[in-house]
Amino acid sequence: MIEGITSSYVTAFLLGLFSTVHCIAMCGSVIGALTLSLPSEIRENQTKMFPYVFNYNLGRLLSYGVAGAIVGLLSSPLATFNGHLVLRYLSIIIMIAMGLYLAGWFPKFAYMERMGGPIWRWLQPIGQKLLPVKKLSQAFFLGMVWGWLPCGLVYAALAMAATVGEPVKASLVMLAFGAGTLPAVMGAGLFAGFLSAIARAKHLRQIAGVLIIAMALTTAFWPMDHTKMHHEGSDSSQEHSEHMHQNM
Repeated sequence: MIEGITSSYVTAFLLGLFSTVHCIAMCGSVIGALTLSLPSEIRENQTKMFPYVFNYNLGRLLSYGVAGAIVGLLSSPLATFNGHLVLRYLSIIIMIAMGLYLAGWFPKFAYMERMGGPIWRWLQPIGQKLLPVKKLSQAFFLGMVWGWLPCGLVYAALAMAATVGEPVKASLVMLAFGAGTLPAVMGAGLFAGFLSAIARAKHLRQIAGVLIIAMALTTAFWPMDHTKMHHEGSDSSQEHSEHMHQNM
């Protein structure tokens, strides 16, 4: 079981890492706008700007962790009747669709991002009240709001987090995913113009999409039947207890 959960963390991290161009294209404009809201004396000095960019992302990752915990809590009852296997293959399908979308071969996947629209419409006014950013605490809370921005990539990670069936571990899966996105999003905050040009490169988006599809297919054949392993462990413990009882 530990091996299966560990592979979930690795897969989530790689999902975030391979989606670099999507993160830059989508979140780059967001963090670019947040950066522009900083005073000019901070914006023109990368050493001073780094703590603000870091706090934006720290808040974003905290929101991912909270979302993962919620999904893990909601999905935990499904583990009693192998429902996590259904969630696992659903997450694989979503990852493949995300890869196709990122490569430009499945544009209709963008409709999936509308699912988080109601939550975002509720949170967006809160974020606007935190502008302009003058303190690190404002940057942190803005990052928390930003973490709920509708994103198909985040939904794919949440579907993966749901497969572990426990709030804490699902939260850690989302944090692993968020860690994978950090190089791209942090870089976009510090070098927005240069990285945005890279994100628009069609062949790089296709490579990233193919990598995500390959990772999803690899996950499909990865042994992660947690329930079966749990039952085997329980049966082994029961047999051991019976053997001990007979010897006594």
